[in-house]
Amino acid sequence: MRAAVVRAFGGPEAVEIVDVELPEPGARQVRIKVTASALNPVDAGVRAGIFGGAGRQIGLGWDVAGTVDAVGPAAAWSAGEEVVALAHGVAAPLGAHAEYVVVDTDAVALAPGSVDAVHAATLPLNALTAVQALDLLDLAPGDSLLVTGGAGAVGGYAVEIAARRGVKVAALARAQDEEFVRSLGATRLVDGAGGADGAGGFDAVLDAAVLGSEALASVRDGGAYAGVIPQAQPAAERGVRTTAVEVASDGVRLAELVRAVDAGELTLRVAGTYALADAAEAHARLAEGGLRGRLVIVP
Repeated sequence: MRAAVVRAFGGPEAVEIVDVELPEPGARQVRIKVTASALNPVDAGVRAGIFGGAGRQIGLGWDVAGTVDAVGPAAAWSAGEEVVALAHGVAAPLGAHAEYVVVDTDAVALAPGSVDAVHAATLPLNALTAVQALDLLDLAPGDSLLVTGGAGAVGGYAVEIAARRGVKVAALARAQDEEFVRSLGATRLVDGAGGADGAGGFDAVLDAAVLGSEALASVRDGGAYAGVIPQAQPAAERGVRTTAVEVASDGVRLAELVRAVDAGELTLRVAGTYALADAAEAHARLAEGGLRGRLVIVP
């Protein structure tokens, strides 16, 4: 089968399409024939060597939407089922930017029935990151939350999920995105042109834009901060609890998110699609920035 990998770190040109053996599922694993797989900033980080792994082949792609193709012993899925999954890992030899991917059975959920696979592929990594970060903040209905990068992929999901929980959400975003973030459930726009300065007084901030101490300054004394890069949160101050999510595969939570999609409660956004053979071009487009939604690789 074909797969997108890196064998030497660098820019978009480091992405290679290689022929590899078809992976076989082990115990409590399933093999998925990939229909679509989103391209995320973490893939650019893997490609650039941020997570290490020099000297060996590293697969790209964490999100997968497709069809169960084969199952290992004790796997609770059947061939032919349409599913989504998070193929978690920053240094595995193969990822989801491939024709087939093997994942643990408890990372899998039935695919949403209301959208196509290209849109479904934008759900697992970003929505799980958002919901797991919100879990860390442990907000109650009526609490106030600032989501930085509120018009982005993780931030957009965070705004929708938090608003559905009864949290009063403000979104840090550009003025031109105000209508969009309000449609997600934000009750206030903080203009991202000037950063988070002056936004202050929130019970918590979910820092999807990775502003660090600048976002922390927007939290009231004794509040909470959650970042989206593991172990990269700013130091605690003023009694503010700081933490960062380390996203984990979770088929149960993913199934809840799928149900929210089918209920019309989550907005899936596709910025464009690329063939697997053109994965390097997709990385180059990601590097240009300015996207609203995710680019999706289609084998």
